[in-house]
Amino acid sequence: MTSVGAPPAAGERRTTRGRARVRRSGGEQISQLSRKRILSAMAAVVAEHGVEGSSVSRVIARARVSRATFYKVFDDREDCLLATIEQAVALARARAQGPWESHEDWLTRVREALHALLEFFEDEPDLARLCIVHSSVEEPAIMARRLELLADLASVIDGGRDGARNSPAPLTAEALVGGTLGVIHRRLVQPHPGSLLDLANPLMSFIARPYRGASTARRELHRSPRASSSNREHQETPRASNGAPRSLTHAGTRITYRTARVLSAIAAAPGLSNAEAGKRAGISDQGQISKLLNRLARAGLAKNTGEGRPRGSTNAWHLTARGERLSWSLDHELSSWR
Repeated sequence: MTSVGAPPAAGERRTTRGRARVRRSGGEQISQLSRKRILSAMAAVVAEHGVEGSSVSRVIARARVSRATFYKVFDDREDCLLATIEQAVALARARAQGPWESHEDWLTRVREALHALLEFFEDEPDLARLCIVHSSVEEPAIMARRLELLADLASVIDGGRDGARNSPAPLTAEALVGGTLGVIHRRLVQPHPGSLLDLANPLMSFIARPYRGASTARRELHRSPRASSSNREHQETPRASNGAPRSLTHAGTRITYRTARVLSAIAAAPGLSNAEAGKRAGISDQGQISKLLNRLARAGLAKNTGEGRPRGSTNAWHLTARGERLSWSLDHELSSWR
């Protein structure tokens, strides 16, 4: 979804039709774990098969829930897809919110939030495509939400009108948003898109010029490259006033959406092997899933109870008590914020 890096507009909606049905008329509470598994499964299915291939059958097979459970949580496939996109938006917004709120100057705010957003998209390419590419589907609820978020982001960009040297045309912000997202979209659909962070300076130059003039645009274009925050994993983002998650860093471990999916997969089915955990989390590269699991083990969030078995036996991953609390907390924070 397109305005993931923008601060939320006043009165912004954070509900879907399905969320209103989480409590049944008889007082039955649908398991939060089931919801988490379904959302994770939808994200993985879209990454593999695209929106057109994200059928309910594929989603429930990946989530290992019944069709009846799916329809207790969501009205239909579109409702589930919208909720999955909203979760991706929540994660991206959480990454950009802190840099935005740490500054007063409009240009600095936009620069820092844009850099954080591009970095998030590098960390989570599947979510980047979900937000930017797959959200363009012609499904009414998703199209309406996309338009709302585009308007929010255009409003943020048009904040540069205060202090502008000239008087930008009324549609300037909309054109800048469309152009910026178009550039990112083109990169994301390429087989080898390169580093999205390479776009930071050119895009900032493009955004700054109508509001701050040609000289400022040149300075933005030629700014020195900055290091990725993967080298600053212990930094925390303060909680935003709207209740967004404080940070995706917990106890010194930087929690990406992939990591959260792995935690969710193990929470749902303790004892998974590396390959099974990767499949359920939507990570096909065995090298990546092994690194993620070992990182969780070093952080004290997961443990491999298969160690010490005869040679050739598979691993068996379980969450520690702290890992279980974190898995629940991540999902609860994002769901309650939306």
